[in-house]
Amino acid sequence: MSLIKKLAGETAIYGVSSILSRILHYLLLTPYLTRVFEQNQYGIHALMYSFAALLLILFTYGMETAFFRFGTREKNSTAAFSTASISLFVSTLFFLGFITLFSENIAARLTQAADFRYVIWFGIIIGFDALAAIPFAKLRLENRPYKFAMLKIINILINAMLIIFLLEICPRFLQGKGFGLIDQFYNSDLKLDYVFLANLVASGIVLLLMLPEYMKIKLKFDFTLWKEMFRYSMPLIVVGVAGVINRLIDRILLNNLLPGTEDQNLATIGIYVAAARLAILMSLFITAFNYAAEPFFFKNANRKDSPEIYAKVGQIFALVGSFVFLGITLYMDVLQFILGKDFRSGLDVVPILLLAYLAFGMFYNFSIWYKITDKTHYGAYIAVAGAVITIVLNFILIPKMSFYGSAYAALTCFTFMALAAYFVGQKHYPIPYPMKKIGYYIGLAIVFFLVSLKLNEFLEIEGWLLLVVNTIVLLGYGWIIYWMDGAELKRIVRSE
Repeated sequence: MSLIKKLAGETAIYGVSSILSRILHYLLLTPYLTRVFEQNQYGIHALMYSFAALLLILFTYGMETAFFRFGTREKNSTAAFSTASISLFVSTLFFLGFITLFSENIAARLTQAADFRYVIWFGIIIGFDALAAIPFAKLRLENRPYKFAMLKIINILINAMLIIFLLEICPRFLQGKGFGLIDQFYNSDLKLDYVFLANLVASGIVLLLMLPEYMKIKLKFDFTLWKEMFRYSMPLIVVGVAGVINRLIDRILLNNLLPGTEDQNLATIGIYVAAARLAILMSLFITAFNYAAEPFFFKNANRKDSPEIYAKVGQIFALVGSFVFLGITLYMDVLQFILGKDFRSGLDVVPILLLAYLAFGMFYNFSIWYKITDKTHYGAYIAVAGAVITIVLNFILIPKMSFYGSAYAALTCFTFMALAAYFVGQKHYPIPYPMKKIGYYIGLAIVFFLVSLKLNEFLEIEGWLLLVVNTIVLLGYGWIIYWMDGAELKRIVRSE
C-alpha cells in the first residue's frame, strides 16, 4: 500500500471516530442545547469550553508531540512513554491545586465569581484528559486507530447519555416519583451544571479504560530524556497557548468589547459559537488529518524523499479541504436546521470561518518542518505573531462589526501563519509544495461559492431546486479539478 493511501486510510478511521463523536455531540447535543438553554447560558457554556481548551494546552505542554519526536527513535518508545506519563501526572496534580486555590478569581474573569465550581470541574476534566493524552498518542504511534476511535466514541456516548438522563429523564420520569436520591439531590434549575458534570464523568471513565496502556509498561522516569523532551516541547506551549488565543479569544473579547449588557453580550457569543458549529466538518477533517499525520510525518522524517511526500500530502489536503468548504457553504440551507431558530442569525459568518479553519489546516501542513528539525522555537515566533494579529484586529473590528470582525480576524491570522510557516520553512527545510495548485484549488472553490450566491440571487430559487442547483455547482467544481489534475492526483495516491 502506498504511503499516501495508508495516511488517507488512517485519516478516514480517525475521521469516522471524530465524525461519529461530533455527530453525536453537534447533531444531537447542539440542536438540543440550543433549544434547552437561553442564549446567555449557551454563551457561558461556550466560554467555559474556551477556558478548557487553554487548560489542555497548559496541562499537556507539548508532551504529545515530544513523545512522537523521541518515541520514533529506535528503542526509545518505552522510555519516552514512561517519562512523559510521569511528568504529566506530577504536573497535573500541581495545576489542579493551583486552579482550585484560585478558582473564584478565574471564574470572576470568565463569567462571575459564583461560577467557581465550573472552574474546578473543568480543571478535573482537563486533568483526566491530560493523563489520557500520552496513552492516546501511543495508540496513534503504534498504528492502532481502531482502539483510538472506539475510546473517543465511548467518551461522547457516555457524555451524551448522561446529559439526556440528567436533563430529560430525571425531571420528566423520575423526579417526584418516589426515587429518594433523585428527589433529594436533583435540581432542574442546574441544567448547565449537569452538562459539565456529564463531561467530567465521561472523561474519568475513558481514563480508567486507558489504564491497561499504563500497565503494559514498567514506569520509570528518565531525567536526561525528560530534559530533552521538555526543551523540545517548551516552545510548543507557546504555540499551543497562542493557538487557543487565535481560535477562542474572540469569545472573551466579544464579552468585553461589545456595547451591550452582560446578558446581551453572552447572547451574541451564543449565536456566534452556534453558527461556528456549522463549520464543524472542516474542523473534523483537520482533526482527523492531524491524528493520522503527526506520527506519519515523524516516522517518515528520515526518508530521502520525505520532502516530496510532505508536498504531496499538502496538495491533497488543500484539495479535500476546498471540497469541504464548498460542500458546507452550498448546503447551508439544510445545515442551518441543526441549530435552534434563535441561533440562526449568524449564518453569514460560517464561510469566513470555514476559510479560516482551512488556512489553519494549511499552517499545520506547512509547519511540520520545525517539528522534525527540532526548531520548535520558530513555531512559537509565528504563533505569537498570529496571536498579536488576532488580538489587535479583534479590538479594532468587534466594536464596528460585532462577531464578523472576530471571524475576519481569525481568517487574517491563520492566513498569515500559513504563509509565514511556508516561507520560513523554505529556508530551513525546503519542501516543494505545489503552491500554484494549492492556491488554484482554494481560489476556485471560493469563486464557485460566489457564483452560487449570485446565481441563486438572480434566479430567486429556494427549497429542493436550490439544492439541485448547488449540487450541480459542486459537481462542476469536481469536474474541472478532475479535468485539470485527475491523472496527476491518481499518480500521487498510487505513489510509494
